[in-house]
Amino acid sequence: MDTEDAEAKGEGSTVRAVDRAIAILQCFTAEKPALSVLEIQRRVGLSRPTLYRLLQTLAATGLVKAEGDPQRFRLAHGVMELAHVWLAGLNEVDVARPILERLRESTGETAALFVLREQKRICVLELESHHALTIVRGVGDTGDITLGASGKAILAYLDEGRRKAILDQTPKARRAELVKALEVVRSRGFATSQGEVIVGAVALAAPTFNHNGEVAGCIGVFGPKARVKDSDIPRFGALVVRAANAVSEQFGSRGGQDAAGKQPRSGRDRKERGIA
Repeated sequence: MDTEDAEAKGEGSTVRAVDRAIAILQCFTAEKPALSVLEIQRRVGLSRPTLYRLLQTLAATGLVKAEGDPQRFRLAHGVMELAHVWLAGLNEVDVARPILERLRESTGETAALFVLREQKRICVLELESHHALTIVRGVGDTGDITLGASGKAILAYLDEGRRKAILDQTPKARRAELVKALEVVRSRGFATSQGEVIVGAVALAAPTFNHNGEVAGCIGVFGPKARVKDSDIPRFGALVVRAANAVSEQFGSRGGQDAAGKQPRSGRDRKERGIA
C-alpha cells in the first residue's frame, strides 16, 4: 500500500478525495478534451492506483467516461447536467436571450452574455451567427478579465481598489498598455480586441451592471476580421452598449451608461440624459 492509499484511509480522507477528484476534472480543457491516464497523472501528481480509483468513482457518477484504445478519458454527461442546473439558476440568461437575439440580427455576428465570477468572465449564453464563417466560444468558456474585449469591458468598470489589485498582479511590461486600454474603454463605453483571444476574430463588449451599480458582466459580439471592418466598429459599439444597457436595466441598474461611458447615478440624471 503506497503512502497515498494509506492517507486515503485516514482521518480527513473524504476532503482529500474531493480535492483530488476536482483536480482531475479541472485537467480537461477545450484544447485537451480527452486525456490519457499518464497525461492526467502528470497534471495532478497522483499515484497510478489512487488515480485509477478516483477515475472509476467519477465514471460511476457519470462525470467522466473512458473510450478508445489506447484508453483516454473525457468529461461525461454528468458535467453537463450540473452545468444545466447552474445555468438554470442564472436569471441573466432568460433576460438576456431576446436582447442578444436582436443584437445578433442587427450585427449579423455572434452575440454572447458573460458574467463576472471572481477574476474570471464566464460565457453563460451564446447565440451563434447565421453566417457559414463564424466565431464561437461556447457556453462555459472562461477567461481572465485582463484579456480580450469581454474581459476588459468588465475590468474597466470594477471599483478602483479591486481594479488596482488586479493591475498590480499584471506583468509590468503589459500593465501600462492595459491601463491605457481601460481608459479608452471608459471613455467610449465599450471595449474592442482583434485576435487577442481567438486568432482572426474581432470582438466588442460593453459592461452590464446590477441594481447596486456594480459591474456584473458584459455583452459581447464577435466575428471574423474578414467580415467585421474598422468602419463597422462605431455602429457595432453603439449596438453593444445599447444591448448591455437593456440587460442592466432589467436588473434594476440606474440606466446603464450614457454616451461617454458613465453611469447615471439617479433618476434625475437619467431623465436629463434622455435615458429614463
